[in-house]
Amino acid sequence: MNTTIKLLFIFKRKRIFFLLSFVLLQTNLSFASNSNIKISIPLLDWSSQRVISKSIGAHLSKHQYNVHYKTMPEHDLWGSQARGIVHFQIEVWQASAGRESQLMVDKKRFIELGKHTAKPIEEWWYPLFVEELCPGLPDWTALLECSHIFAEPPSTKGVYHLGPWEYNDADLIRSLGLNFTIEKHNSIDEIWRELKEAQASKKPIILLNWTPNWTDQRIPGKFVQFPKYHPQCETDASWGVNSKLKYDCANIKEGWIKKTAWAGLLKHAPCVYQLIENMDLTNEMIAEAAALVIFNGLNEEQASIKWLDKYQKSVDSWSADGCLSTL
Repeated sequence: MNTTIKLLFIFKRKRIFFLLSFVLLQTNLSFASNSNIKISIPLLDWSSQRVISKSIGAHLSKHQYNVHYKTMPEHDLWGSQARGIVHFQIEVWQASAGRESQLMVDKKRFIELGKHTAKPIEEWWYPLFVEELCPGLPDWTALLECSHIFAEPPSTKGVYHLGPWEYNDADLIRSLGLNFTIEKHNSIDEIWRELKEAQASKKPIILLNWTPNWTDQRIPGKFVQFPKYHPQCETDASWGVNSKLKYDCANIKEGWIKKTAWAGLLKHAPCVYQLIENMDLTNEMIAEAAALVIFNGLNEEQASIKWLDKYQKSVDSWSADGCLSTL
């Protein structure tokens, strides 16, 4: 009896060892296979996109994917993604890129992979102390009387600060008769530098800002309330407060943030395709990614590690069926 039990015990140990060896072999084969798959991720012009993209890249690198990054302005993204030079973009914001991305989707140049839970606003924004100097804000009509406080002498025109993106702000200024000029910056870092200096000296400033963003919890401020958005605002000049010009309205409020991808991603890297398709960012996740760099002063690599550590469970859940959960 004792001999039989001993033999059974030895058999079970060998069977468990065999199974573990098989699992490890399959994992190693899977990782070896992944190492042959190049994943190219775009790094665009704003901190949250760069930090979260690097976090996703780090997650994929742990699974032995051959991850590369390509820095580019957003207007170069569309052709690059259509040709598979880059493979996915995790933050397509409706107000700044909705029309361009939809045009490419309609032409079947690349594909959409769904919306995030995060609800964005992109609009003219000012620090809260500005209201003391421009009574009537956040209503846009107050800017008709106090544009001069945003001026850079000797000009009397107010200065509106915009980053390296394409918006309809020039049309908005014309259609609403605002005495403003646009100062377009080459990088978003320049805008944040202007904002921090203005906040410290209580100098009036107005700029393109958005939520979710680092300022949500760090610098009190408000978005200007322009006439409410309506699709006809962009197509019918007779609609709205100016019957002769289009774009006399605000950007879309609480629009969407989507994910897009190269049409060949599913065939090229099915597990990566699934990860991006299931990926779901909240307002907090996006704001935290930006704040780690802009407010906390971490570099992007440090911020991406800290962000991934904080939200690892969420990232793992985006591959809940086990596609990328072999670690």
